[in-house]
Amino acid sequence: MSKFQQMPVPPYPGERDPGKESLVKVAALQMEPHIGDKDYNMAETLKIIDKAGKKGAKLMVLPELCNTGYIFNSREEAFALSEEVPEGPCTEEWIKKAKEYNAYICAGITEREGNLLYNSVVVVGPDGYIGTYRKMHLWNEEKLWFEPGNLGFPVFDLPFGKIGCRICYDVWFPETTRILAAQGADIICDSTNWVVVDPLQTKEKPTAATSAAQMSLMNSVFSICADRVGAERGCTYIGNSCITDPGGGFVAGPADPDKPEVVMAEINVVGARFRHWSAFNNPHTDRRLDWYDELLGYNPDEEW
Repeated sequence: MSKFQQMPVPPYPGERDPGKESLVKVAALQMEPHIGDKDYNMAETLKIIDKAGKKGAKLMVLPELCNTGYIFNSREEAFALSEEVPEGPCTEEWIKKAKEYNAYICAGITEREGNLLYNSVVVVGPDGYIGTYRKMHLWNEEKLWFEPGNLGFPVFDLPFGKIGCRICYDVWFPETTRILAAQGADIICDSTNWVVVDPLQTKEKPTAATSAAQMSLMNSVFSICADRVGAERGCTYIGNSCITDPGGGFVAGPADPDKPEVVMAEINVVGARFRHWSAFNNPHTDRRLDWYDELLGYNPDEEW
């Protein structure tokens, strides 16, 4: 447990066990999908879910597009590999695992809605389908295959706290994490495919992991970042999956840059709710809402 997680929370009447107010085991599941091989990829996701589930993980995050691979040659290829959510077979298999381990799973998926494609994360739990997040900020050739996300920035209520989802390039846009945090998210579940972008990011200099830690610090949230490893059609992935805390530290990871790995930690969600840095400072209440609105112009009630 990090020093940040041991920070005291304000006392209140009654008895409690300090430091154990809302403990939950979380895991980033780092794996290597194979482009176009959905049977293999699904088998790998179920295998690594089993590893984490048997260790007691109650919130698991899988990489971006983990059921299909990432570098498509054409929109036709992407469309052929896509499926509807939540009716598709991949979502159904993840729901079975969520029920088996009484856990919650966020998994990257190539989603089809009619003739439209989305780079999405499906959120499932013991009682079935919970919701979907569609990537808002498309990276590079994704713009050739996918539509920009149109579901906004939903926050999902789970028994141990509130979660929001982020996908890879989203971390470079601070509005994403800030809007989720402003809506009460305690944990950001980041399904990602961090890649080598020399010289900005390499396996040895994983700036994406550092950015995730900084987003946690600036927004007082935990982040669970599940990256993939390996190479695919000339694109090299950096691994370095991690779990970061509201103090900007690494609770677990960064993981090995080349190998599948379960990155796991037990976190106290209360750490994302006690946001006072000093007697006079709280990064959330200190925001100048007289100059900008709470959600930076985002209106979750409008029709997307």
